[in-house]
Amino acid sequence: MEYPSDEPKVGEYSDAEIEAARVLFSRQATFVLGCAKIEQLPDPDLPEISFAGRSNVGKSSLINALVGMHKLARASNEPGRTREVNFFDLDGRLRLVDLPGYGWAKASKTTVKKFQDLGRDYLRGRVTLKRVYLLIDARHGLKKVDDEALDALDLAAVSYQIVLTKADKLKKGEAEKVQAATLKAIAKRPAAYPAVLVTSSEKGFGIPELRAEIMRTTGVDLA
Repeated sequence: MEYPSDEPKVGEYSDAEIEAARVLFSRQATFVLGCAKIEQLPDPDLPEISFAGRSNVGKSSLINALVGMHKLARASNEPGRTREVNFFDLDGRLRLVDLPGYGWAKASKTTVKKFQDLGRDYLRGRVTLKRVYLLIDARHGLKKVDDEALDALDLAAVSYQIVLTKADKLKKGEAEKVQAATLKAIAKRPAAYPAVLVTSSEKGFGIPELRAEIMRTTGVDLA
């Protein structure tokens, strides 16, 4: 006989989790520093989650939406501006980390390799890193340029979760199709978390669920 479990299911969040996460992310968030070299990283003394993705996928906008601030992370119309590992502190309990974008159209191969190597070094050696959120533009889905990032995350054995961004740009029902296709595409990847979140930084949907997922993943509480 099977008994019902009180454990939360993958991709589902209780009202209490949503509210606790809202309170956590309403607390003070500050920029700590940007690191261009692995030696500059802050001490690994807080749980961290990081955001990765193609240039212009909306990483800065998503970070700003999570903390309810317009200018914490600086968004730019010029792809590839994030060329450091940028750290943000949330209430002294959690760090949000913005990794260099990939797929730059206007950067030399030397520059691209330098900052992608920095990102890889961070992924391999950061003991407090709980999860990477890999942002994918919902209008385009997974592309060939994303394969290298997926392979690097699998190789580093770092838990990662796909977050679809800019879903408000799609017609009704299209986001669900992209979500299902993305989940199928990562099904056999060893480090991929088996849930795909759909978000819009502009409209705010999916943001409460992402906050709850981050809080659950890091084990941060409000005590």
